[in-house]
Amino acid sequence: MRVNIVLILLPLLFFKYFAFVNNQLLDLMVANNLRWPLPEVSFLLPIGISYYTFMCIGYTIDVYNEDIKAEKHLGIVALFTAFFPLILSGPIERAGNMIPQFKNIKSIKAHNLSAGLKFMLWGYFMKLVVADRLGIYIDNVYGDIVGHNGNSLLIATVLYPFQVYADLGGYSLIAIGVAKLMGFDVMQNFERPFFATSMADFWRRWHMSLITWLTDYVYTPLSFTFRKIGMIGIIIALMVTFLLSGIWHHTDMTSVMWGLSQGTFLSIEAIFHKRRNKFEEKYRLNSRALYITFCIITTFILFTSSQVFGRADTLGESWMIFNKIFVDRGVPYLDMTTLAFALLGLGVLLLKDFKNEFKPRILVWVFDKNLVRYLSYSIVFYMILLMGVFNNGGSFIYFKY
Repeated sequence: MRVNIVLILLPLLFFKYFAFVNNQLLDLMVANNLRWPLPEVSFLLPIGISYYTFMCIGYTIDVYNEDIKAEKHLGIVALFTAFFPLILSGPIERAGNMIPQFKNIKSIKAHNLSAGLKFMLWGYFMKLVVADRLGIYIDNVYGDIVGHNGNSLLIATVLYPFQVYADLGGYSLIAIGVAKLMGFDVMQNFERPFFATSMADFWRRWHMSLITWLTDYVYTPLSFTFRKIGMIGIIIALMVTFLLSGIWHHTDMTSVMWGLSQGTFLSIEAIFHKRRNKFEEKYRLNSRALYITFCIITTFILFTSSQVFGRADTLGESWMIFNKIFVDRGVPYLDMTTLAFALLGLGVLLLKDFKNEFKPRILVWVFDKNLVRYLSYSIVFYMILLMGVFNNGGSFIYFKY
């Protein structure tokens, strides 16, 4: 198994990390007046390499652990590896879910077409109306950190997690919808993450395919290995898992800091988990709206603060952003048309998530009516046409990973 995993990882390590290591060594040698034989290099990253690498590793481990049987049909394995809706940005699927579906001939069915188109419609709404509109403002601010004051940077920083959610969440729904059109069921990737009441809860809702992969193949084996040292072992497993997640996203120090910050938040929660549960049970806080709201806001603040490292290009820029947010007051930059469209779309998205999270049965009888459903779909469709951004080249944030 180890040989298989190494062979699977070699292309990813070469294309994604060789240039970074080489260029760092080159800078170090030049700074010390030493000669390094290789010049500065860069490679075009093969499409989807991070995603199908993880899928292949998961398949190898599952076969080794006898969770699934090895598939003898090369075409089925190739289809699992390169299934086109998922190859660019996931979700990172499992062989145990997809291979049995690939082995059954699918026929076009009306209910699959209907469900797939609904997923795609909402995915395009999230991407074009919410993510890309927010991206215009955020890119303008983060593109000139020196020229913008702390208030502008604060607004952009608060909006950025919503952009990522709508961008990757939108792509995931489009991918899920395309697969559904053909009769294939793909796992969900997001589940209303901004209503999480803790960082652990957040990571059970955000980029779920990646986090469940890391949990099954990194965190769980590590925590089992270090089980004899108790909480310290859990902390080591958390820090390594999220450090790996950061490095998977990008090869720079900002991604390392992002991973370390997430690991730190989760480690602190793990240390105080039992005390928090006892405190909540004692005062019956889990049913109190004010406490739930406080937890949701706190979780959002923690995640948003870490996303500064995810959005800034360098550590120096990250520290500058934090410094400006706290000390550099001023009149914020406001692109009213862009923000108005973006916030309207975001409001619709969060209202839908709020309903599904807290009031899933409210107005169900209303939406059972065909007229109401078709009217809702039409409104979303026209919002996409009227408010969507169609001139950004069709880029997705996670395509670069």
